[in-house]
Amino acid sequence: MKHALRLFALSGTFVLTVAGAAPTTITFWNFLGGGDGARMKQLIDGYNKSQNKYQVQQTVLQWGVPFYTKVRTSTSVGQAPDLISFHLSRISGWAPENLLRPITTQELASVGLKQADFFPRLWQAAGYQGKTYAIPLDTHPLVMYYNKDLAGKAGLLDANGKLKSINSVADLTAAFKAVKDKTGQAGLAFENGPNSYMSWRLWLSMINQEGGKIIQNNKIVAGEPGKRALQAMVDWMKNGYMLKNTDYPTSVAQFTTGKAAFMLNGVWEVPAMADGRAKKTINFDYGVAPLPKFYASQDMWADSHGFAIPNNAKKPIASDHLAGVLDFVAYVQKNSMVWAQGGHIPAYLPTVNSSAYKALKPNSDYATVAAQNVAFDPPGWYSGAAGPLEASAAKYFPAAIQGQLPIDRAISMFEAEANKLMSGKPRP
Repeated sequence: MKHALRLFALSGTFVLTVAGAAPTTITFWNFLGGGDGARMKQLIDGYNKSQNKYQVQQTVLQWGVPFYTKVRTSTSVGQAPDLISFHLSRISGWAPENLLRPITTQELASVGLKQADFFPRLWQAAGYQGKTYAIPLDTHPLVMYYNKDLAGKAGLLDANGKLKSINSVADLTAAFKAVKDKTGQAGLAFENGPNSYMSWRLWLSMINQEGGKIIQNNKIVAGEPGKRALQAMVDWMKNGYMLKNTDYPTSVAQFTTGKAAFMLNGVWEVPAMADGRAKKTINFDYGVAPLPKFYASQDMWADSHGFAIPNNAKKPIASDHLAGVLDFVAYVQKNSMVWAQGGHIPAYLPTVNSSAYKALKPNSDYATVAAQNVAFDPPGWYSGAAGPLEASAAKYFPAAIQGQLPIDRAISMFEAEANKLMSGKPRP
């Protein structure tokens, strides 16, 4: 036999026990690489050492379409893992296809979790038609980094060294102009080269802030708000406030080497900024603020990592494995200060409200406002991380910013491609 059997006499009754019973293995597939991968490994190792009932065994797969294709295929044949990492922006595409197992209120309560523990917009994004299909881990929104040295010389900081209020597109444009006029450097570091995604993220943010819609009945309906949003980016380029044809690494390098006063980017660059300051490879002080409030709201593009349980075809997750999955997820939530080191805003409110998190800078400067105002991609199978809708926008918006396409032409080409895409069949 695999395990030795031992016989004990207790009060005259013989009891058979299994000595050294092996823990239940919980299989976990994720797409987390780099710093995120290191932090998740730290959490997994910590959990495995904290108890002997379950052992989480992770497999790291390629981010994006390859990951979701493999999970989809494995689920359809009943060979998916117990747990996966998942972008909440994809819930609306996966839940209708019965690819994810719903998680009940009672199951969450069994490990001390409840809806009120999470930021409302993140919890809403994890659900579909009244059921919860994922447990949010974080949100990673579009935020604004600023070089305090350049911003100070341009008169954009208050007496406490914080960025003065920016309350409109005109205010932000004026800030870029002040930097260029008074320091000679660019106002904005912003990814705008061919097939870049940052313009889609800012475009979505600005339309949402104006109260507009991007999609209705599987048709693009961005209209005038969409034109105004793209026009702002085109004007920043035309007026020399940002450098032309910039890919992602170059845009980050522009900011970190002091060649631009502002950078619009995701919170995932915070660890590199903090590391650069610590190693003195970044020689200026910086701050991070939520995306400004340009219009009626302060909505800002975001996505979120979460945990989901594949709905294995004809093979429901075993009860002991489900218990292990929930126990592990609860452990991660309650230890999410580890995850916060990556710049992502933890979804778990007790962490964000803790004194330890409030002391974490610059994270706590943007966290609450950003997480309360996150705006996800429009619902649909075509949306979300590595989805075809944003890939379509990435073909045409950068071309308009570069001056290669008129704004109306860029938007009409995007609309035509997107409308054709949305009328088709779902794909990974």
